Amino acid sequence: MKIRYFPFLMALILTFPSLAYSIEKVRVLILPFEIFATQDRSQLRTEIPDVIGSHLEAAGAQIVSLPGEISVPDHIEGVEHIRKLGVLSTADHVIWGSLTWIGRNFSLDVRMLESISEKAPEIFYQEGEGPADLSLKLQELAREIGISIFRQERVVDVVVEGNRRIEADAIKRRIATRPGEIFSARTVSQDLKNIFGMGFFDDVRVEAEDKPDGKVIIFKVTEKPNIRVISFKGNRVFKDDEIRENLDIRTGSIFNLFHITRNIERIETIYKEKNYHNVKVDFEIDELEHNQVDLTFIIDEGDKMMIRSIVFEGNDTFSDRRLKRLMKTSEKSFFSWLTSAGDLKKEDLNQDVARLQAFYQNNGFIQARVGEPLIEYLDDHISVTIKIDEGPQFTVGTVDVKGDLILSREELMEKIQISEQEYYNREVVRNDVMALTDMYSDEGYAFADVAPIIDRNEEALTVDITYMIDKGAQVHFEKIIITGNTRTRDKVIRRELMVYEQDAYSGRLLKRSMRNLFRLDYFEDIRVDTQEGSTQDSMVLSIDVDEKPTGAFSFGGGYSSIENAFVMGSISQRNLFGRGQILELRGTLGGASTRYSLSFTEPWLFDIPLSAGIDLYDWKRDYDEYDKDARGGGVRFSYPVFDFTRVSIAYKYERAKIRNIADDASRTIKELAGTNIESSLMSSIRYDSRDRLFNPTQGQNHALTVEYSGIGGDIGFVKYTGELGVYIPLFWDTVGLIRTEGGYITELSGKLLPDYEKFYLGGIHSIRGFDWRDIFVPDEEGLKTGGHKYVQLNLEYIFPLVKKAGLMGVIFYDTGNVYGKDESIDLGRLRKSTGAGFRWYSPVGPIRIEYGYILDPTDREEKRGQWEFSMGAAF
Repeated sequence: MKIRYFPFLMALILTFPSLAYSIEKVRVLILPFEIFATQDRSQLRTEIPDVIGSHLEAAGAQIVSLPGEISVPDHIEGVEHIRKLGVLSTADHVIWGSLTWIGRNFSLDVRMLESISEKAPEIFYQEGEGPADLSLKLQELAREIGISIFRQERVVDVVVEGNRRIEADAIKRRIATRPGEIFSARTVSQDLKNIFGMGFFDDVRVEAEDKPDGKVIIFKVTEKPNIRVISFKGNRVFKDDEIRENLDIRTGSIFNLFHITRNIERIETIYKEKNYHNVKVDFEIDELEHNQVDLTFIIDEGDKMMIRSIVFEGNDTFSDRRLKRLMKTSEKSFFSWLTSAGDLKKEDLNQDVARLQAFYQNNGFIQARVGEPLIEYLDDHISVTIKIDEGPQFTVGTVDVKGDLILSREELMEKIQISEQEYYNREVVRNDVMALTDMYSDEGYAFADVAPIIDRNEEALTVDITYMIDKGAQVHFEKIIITGNTRTRDKVIRRELMVYEQDAYSGRLLKRSMRNLFRLDYFEDIRVDTQEGSTQDSMVLSIDVDEKPTGAFSFGGGYSSIENAFVMGSISQRNLFGRGQILELRGTLGGASTRYSLSFTEPWLFDIPLSAGIDLYDWKRDYDEYDKDARGGGVRFSYPVFDFTRVSIAYKYERAKIRNIADDASRTIKELAGTNIESSLMSSIRYDSRDRLFNPTQGQNHALTVEYSGIGGDIGFVKYTGELGVYIPLFWDTVGLIRTEGGYITELSGKLLPDYEKFYLGGIHSIRGFDWRDIFVPDEEGLKTGGHKYVQLNLEYIFPLVKKAGLMGVIFYDTGNVYGKDESIDLGRLRKSTGAGFRWYSPVGPIRIEYGYILDPTDREEKRGQWEFSMGAAF
């Protein structure tokens, strides 16, 4: 399908031959006008000719003046005199006239003659009312004179023909030629380009018909066909639908050669991403009736190409193997079908060059240069060559710190690590700069500038490093502005901040404040911006938050030999009324138990960090030997005492009824028959520096708890429990977790120690792979009872699967056991399990799906492992 563009311009030139050659400009002499008016309007004598002249100049005329030796006449003496003036000034046309003004009305009488013609002058006349109307009448007058001078014609109509699908009005919106305006070949030419620019037409022609009152301009268009079917040939790697998803043309689209070419590039791109670098794509069309075509992309996939060799040139110090380990790009291997080894991704390769450059500069090769990779596509594989110019290796010389020192030189030097390195290391220098900057910012110098000055000794191959410090002004927070919190109250945010208005700036405390806000888990994102205040030593801190849902509906479930199938659910609000208060209603329904609980927490009682809470619960439990119906409640308080450390104290009151005791139940259970009252006091201390509560990446979580029961009532015991947990950031955004806990309980003299207060293990929150409470201590009759002691260890390796989506994978190892009253803790009898799973902080809340596999099953354990899950939904 050919685009016939130049023939249109030729037709335009043939239709209007005056455009085929250049014409000299028409020369026009305009004489001063005579003014007849009762008031003094003499200024119009020259202003009227200037207005007419400017319009004629814009139309292409050249305005000339009388020769200097000829004076401008005050009165026109006759046509022959006028003609003579035109000849003397070499003008083609002479214009003169008069303005008559009576009251508010005026009339313009204008004449124009050709200087070298005997024709009588042409007469033009306009009249109007008031000064405002004079400008419009002069424009109309100039237009009429221009039509006469340039032999211009008016456009009486604009017509579009040949269009079927594209509406004429849509085409006319791209046409500048309008009925009633002077015909312009330049405008028509631009109209042709504009219509072609719509991309809907194969052919556009323009014709003109002469009418008594002007010209009719006709645009005749031939529409491009539309695509009826898009199909593919030769594709084996991708299905038709997979390719079609990457195209930006669809069935019914206008056939456009540019769009087809662009989509060929898209198809080739998706093949090259799969390492089919020799792919070739062409197209063919089948013309149909009704201006339609079928489009077929013809694909020659070629063979899959992978990287067979990565070659380094110029690496004398480090081996090829050492450098390859730094790269994400790798050579094809036996496991390439399973991994991405051998795949060529240019983005990864560019990053590899940056990694290699950084590696050399971090090992003393300051002048090292890593060239752009040379990629060769051979017959059946890819070869990558990377050229390296190592240069000499520089050792660390003298290290010093100068400038504005807020501490002694010795104290500052303790923060500097480069002096401990043998070879110059750019990364260590950067860390030193950050450490010094943070130190100064903690003292209020928010804009401190630390610049490392590198002095190379080419002969000795040493680098002297001097950190020059310009501390700047000591800055304080003039104002703290919080935005974006439509639900959370300002004071809930401000009480988590450790920086305050009018206090000195502190980078460390600002970072800690942001960590506190993230730990609230009220916000999707928190943006911090600092701006200069009203003075040079003041700063405005802006905190902009994006709130997220803090209400949650969660549910979970599982299966155990005790409960059979069970479900757990809760509904909670962690930011009640935007006050930071927590309200939660939880329920558990299973084959053996039903439990409901309601709790309320005020984290800042009396506007101080004193947390207070109330708990109420109703718990019905069917054990194998008895049933327990309990109702109770309690109050709790906690207060921060150190960084990340809180102490707490709580009181619990429970009234439990033990019924339906089996005949073969143990003596200790039968002693509980009837109603028992437990009144206990519990105190604890917890250190929690985790950066977030779900999927932490760093921090620690330790706790020690002591519970004393026996303040009245029938139940009496002392229970000690402790836990240690450390999250360790590892390589590639992975995290390691080491968590251990243990407990010990002893009975008070003259009181009862119920079995339900003893220790059991098993389930998603302790030893995975075992049923809930499936690790126990058999009593003297072999019946299932809880232990007086327990130990537990959990090791986890957490790694990102889809980082942006918050999907994490986990591999774990669990071990632990419970022990009877007279048993010592025997680490040789620990139960063990291992497994893996997924954790996802989804839009509907946190989800855990994990499978545990028992490593040391006993004869009574029929299965070696099981799936466990916990899910939640946010609102």
